[in-house]
Amino acid sequence: MPVYLYGMPGRIDKIMEIAARYDIPVIEDAAEGFGSRFDGRVCGTFGKYGVLSFNGNKMITTSGGGALICPDSASKQEIMFYATQAREAYPYYQHEKIGYNYRMSNICAGIGRGQMTVAKEHIEHHQHVQKMYEELFAGVPGITVHKQPSPRYDSNYWLCTILLDSSLRVVGEENAYAEAIVGAVGGAAGVTHGGGSVHTDCEPNTNVEGMRLFLDAAGIESRPLWKPMHLQPVYSGAVRFVNGVSERLFRQGLCLPAGPYVSDEDVEYIAEQIRGTVGK
Repeated sequence: MPVYLYGMPGRIDKIMEIAARYDIPVIEDAAEGFGSRFDGRVCGTFGKYGVLSFNGNKMITTSGGGALICPDSASKQEIMFYATQAREAYPYYQHEKIGYNYRMSNICAGIGRGQMTVAKEHIEHHQHVQKMYEELFAGVPGITVHKQPSPRYDSNYWLCTILLDSSLRVVGEENAYAEAIVGAVGGAAGVTHGGGSVHTDCEPNTNVEGMRLFLDAAGIESRPLWKPMHLQPVYSGAVRFVNGVSERLFRQGLCLPAGPYVSDEDVEYIAEQIRGTVGK
């Protein structure tokens, strides 16, 4: 299950080559990669199935839920059978297999159809914001903008992310982790469990958390990168195959605003604030 993190395509050609060699089915997690392409081909269409997300923070939204990209009509028919309660062909409810109720409502589907009319515009906007970040942070010591390595990768840049060098000094970083978080950060939805400690066994570096706090005070919401799943306590006993890269990125990474309502002036303000707080 390759994941197109923050919309960036992976080497799905190599993955499919290995999967074919060992007869391994591939399900692409393109939840963040709606509209991204690799070698000109849409992400989510390489594997047996592709998964899209239409959550409220994605490139287009139906307020929740998502979609499954199927390779053929027979596969779609089988999937829909299980997704619609696995009912057998009788005039009454007859269940011979376990089914689920995973259908998207007509109202949500209607919203999604309307969102498709602005999908291209949204993707182009995110790509434009990414280009601005690349230009505004060019030559700034200690800050690396995550970008596609070659024209083969055509990212939607669902989120624009940067890495802060571990030696970079950020104004106010001495105040990082001074207080425990008591609720959800920024616009995160859901109910959080109180009583957490200030630190966990793996967390962003103090300069990253210091930057997040500085930007928050300036009216700019930012987030750390996703914490690796194998470091989540709930999966502490799970088997993992790791090399340290995901931990390093989590410690150094920060997500910056890039949505449809982020204007050129906003991007310039964000970059100005960040440049003004490093190296002092």
